[in-house]
Amino acid sequence: MKKIFSIIAVAGLSLALNSCADKLDEIDTNPNSTENPLPTGLFNNGNKEYMDYTRDGWVSGRMMLPFVQYSAQKIYTEEDRYQYRLTTGDQLWARTYYVAQDYKKIIDYNIDPATKGKMLAYGSNENQIAASRIMLSYVFANLADAFGDIPYWSYGNKDADFQALNIEGTLQPKFATQLKVYTDILKELKEASEMIDLSKDKVFSEGDQLFKSPAKLKKFANSLRLRIATRLKGSVPGAEAHIADAIASGVMTSNDDTVGLTYENNLVNPSPFFSTYISRSDFSVSKPFVQLLKGEKGVFGVDPRIFKYAAPISNSATDIREYTMTEATNISEIQGMPYGVPSSLTSSQSGTASYFGKDILKPGFTEIFMEYAEVEFLLSEANGWSQANYEKGVKASMERWGIDATKINTFVAGLPAASKANVITQKYIALFMQPNEAWSEYRRTGYPNTLLLPGQTANLNKPSATGVTTYTFTSLIAGLTDVPTRIFYPTTVQTLNTANYQAASASIGGDKMDTKLIWDKN
Repeated sequence: MKKIFSIIAVAGLSLALNSCADKLDEIDTNPNSTENPLPTGLFNNGNKEYMDYTRDGWVSGRMMLPFVQYSAQKIYTEEDRYQYRLTTGDQLWARTYYVAQDYKKIIDYNIDPATKGKMLAYGSNENQIAASRIMLSYVFANLADAFGDIPYWSYGNKDADFQALNIEGTLQPKFATQLKVYTDILKELKEASEMIDLSKDKVFSEGDQLFKSPAKLKKFANSLRLRIATRLKGSVPGAEAHIADAIASGVMTSNDDTVGLTYENNLVNPSPFFSTYISRSDFSVSKPFVQLLKGEKGVFGVDPRIFKYAAPISNSATDIREYTMTEATNISEIQGMPYGVPSSLTSSQSGTASYFGKDILKPGFTEIFMEYAEVEFLLSEANGWSQANYEKGVKASMERWGIDATKINTFVAGLPAASKANVITQKYIALFMQPNEAWSEYRRTGYPNTLLLPGQTANLNKPSATGVTTYTFTSLIAGLTDVPTRIFYPTTVQTLNTANYQAASASIGGDKMDTKLIWDKN
């Protein structure tokens, strides 16, 4: 089934669903109780699959992390210079539709009269449906943020343009416009939050690895709506009202509300980014990011999170694999990899750069869907760049990473005044290892302004074999003078859904990496 769904996701997924519609009892069921489908298994599988294939060494490591210069590759730098492998974008697209099917199946089970009653053994119908609607909103929003117009499905809106995921649909679904998709996502998140039954003590009766309590699910839904509405304000009618309503409905209030998926501390189910280091060691923390954390760029001085984010230069790939990494005690032990150097210079620089920190490169890392610190930065913006919310955001981020309380208080006390530049830059620092969100925020706001852009010159860590000490960052995609504003539609979609692909490409202004999405005002 995984292979079927993965192959046809790019074309609408309907054919395989139709062929399987009469085999409900054979799909995703408990082998010891074949009459009862397991919605918790579907939910956990969808959440894990999404993180496995979007926070891995491909979508994250070779596209999203370098786009926002959290990372820099040590060998093949073409992707850092925006020439990413198109199969990476294909993976993001196909996996999103694959996991969306899991969430939709839960909804189907809980509304179908033949199975609705059985689902009560796994939690209230309302909470299962609400959780699925919220996660569908999460993955579809991320997909639209990356591509623009997309095939889309909605629980509460039967718009004729929403043709993805339907059993009775088409293998060549239309692409819904960004305006329709984002407008519906905001509606879905509001309605899903309102349908959550808080009288229950759990979302699913057992096994839920993400939310556990309906109260936490509700805060996530409202916080996610705040995030998306903030992005859409001034671009999508009604977004400003959603900001106010989401806040009033209850957003995250502490790190206990942060939603993340913690992987097993073993090599059976390790975290996806750590897994890339089992056989490769291409990725280092980038020099522009390290310079920001060291206070060599920006206005914040030395950030104590640098010791959590980056390892000492002395740590090797063997240390990662053997769990013998250490933590630096002085910033002089940490150095970033020059970002986007020509491949001819990598051999002279790769040994001079730090890997990610030991709290990141471990099997049991927690991949974050959304965290409390981000909410405080969103509240700072909503409240006219509030100093109080800004400081709470920085403090929450540092506490989540285990920074000593004295160091936190000293850093927060010395923060420059809240402003768009300062709040968004601190948000960028807090979003480390959540690169898709950092990429969206950069496109929306233009911050941080510390990134190395095409045409700019930077210093190498040490002279090359030929004595070169500087280089110019050169985009390998013609016309790009800044960070990419979107990625190409998958080649499979171009081939299998040509007419609708062409219509979508024309609708957004061209299938190019410098085409701006409707909310990209920077």
